Amino acid sequence: MTQPTNRIAALLETDAAQSSAALLLRPWRAADTADLVELHRDDSLRRRTSSGIDDEAGAARWVREQQREWETGDRFAFAVVEPEAAGGEGRLVGHIVLKGVARDAPTAEVGYRTAACARGRGVASRALRTLTDWAFTTFARDGLTRLELLHQVDNTASCRLAQKCRYILTELLPSAPPAYPLNGHLHARNL
Repeated sequence: MTQPTNRIAALLETDAAQSSAALLLRPWRAADTADLVELHRDDSLRRRTSSGIDDEAGAARWVREQQREWETGDRFAFAVVEPEAAGGEGRLVGHIVLKGVARDAPTAEVGYRTAACARGRGVASRALRTLTDWAFTTFARDGLTRLELLHQVDNTASCRLAQKCRYILTELLPSAPPAYPLNGHLHARNL
């Protein structure tokens, strides 16, 4: 990567939706640990992730790891936050990440998690569109031309989200137990 990570934009804002304000995408903070534990109490989310966040100590380790990876420029993880009506930062509604960014590498991967309370409200699609635009704007001059999104074949919501955000289904991936017990879909979006 040609630019120092401290010069990379760390606060992003989505477009507002008809019924809700813009979302804020920002790096994870130590103060997010309790909300992160709550996010991971959702059985649906736990079935689709391997992060193993069960308590505040585990959440604190995970946040520190996200901060370290931000500093190295390998992974850019954002908390997705819904603002309060009074204009302050409100509740955590998700997580979105750009990973595998490397100088002269044409491909990186995106991933996300959405809080149960935020599903079906366009949170993930707005966050993904914002992250996609940011990634191409920020890293195209370093060679990034393609973003990939992977999910298990039984995750129809992720498949719909990928298509809605113009990520095209390009490949069926074989299962790789135990981490990936089911086949997967690889969606891609090119610059």
